[in-house]
Amino acid sequence: MSAPERIPPRSVTTTELLARGELTVRGRIREASNAVLHCSVSHDGQEAFCVYKPVAGERPLWDFPDGTLAQREVAAYEVSEATGWGLVPPTVLRDGPYGEGMCQLWIEGEAGSELLALVDGEKPGAGWKAIAFADVGEGRTALLVHADDERLRRLAVLDAVINNADRKGGHLLPAGEGRLYGIDHGVTFNAENKLRTLLWGWAGEPLTSEAVEVLTSLRGSLAPGAPLATRLAELVTPAETDATRARVDALLASGKHPEPSGEWPAIPWPPV
Repeated sequence: MSAPERIPPRSVTTTELLARGELTVRGRIREASNAVLHCSVSHDGQEAFCVYKPVAGERPLWDFPDGTLAQREVAAYEVSEATGWGLVPPTVLRDGPYGEGMCQLWIEGEAGSELLALVDGEKPGAGWKAIAFADVGEGRTALLVHADDERLRRLAVLDAVINNADRKGGHLLPAGEGRLYGIDHGVTFNAENKLRTLLWGWAGEPLTSEAVEVLTSLRGSLAPGAPLATRLAELVTPAETDATRARVDALLASGKHPEPSGEWPAIPWPPV
């Protein structure tokens, strides 16, 4: 099967293609806990691969309302776009072969950009940030580290804003032209603190000046009546939108990356 024409991520054409194109299911991604379908989407002579997650295939969770994960994925994309960082692939909510669901541009990850590693010793080497010690079997432990990479640092800020409860290593996709995307944002925007991530390497450190500028702009975008706030109101609850505003305010007030609260497991399991 020949590959569909490559559509540039983040273009208006891409979101229109995802929202209006004809979805054809090509297969199912079996390792996912919810129904995740690999599809092609075609419209007006253009075609691309995408991921379609129907609401009907969502597994109920005790701490998130049923049937809301697809909307949260779209909300994460909307906030990512508002930051200007473009960290989430184009994502829309639409009808499909199995009902309403999330449709997201397929990103083909590229090898050669090591973002996570296990190392011996108690401290990370140059260019790496410590996460935690991990049991590697036979009574041995190793230090789990992530790259000291500005793209990951931006993603850590985005995750703090959207309250991502599941930032695993497998959700990090290095792509062409030095891009990095984060995927799988169904468990986000909870009104309670749920931040659970591998990207703790900057915990307690000052935010970059770029992050402060982005968060300041985002605060304006989330003001009642602003376009982003209006869009989020269509996707998450009013309490969750208010909590998002509060998280932005808290980040700006502290001027630092958040630290684990101790009230919730800090690292997702499995971590990759």
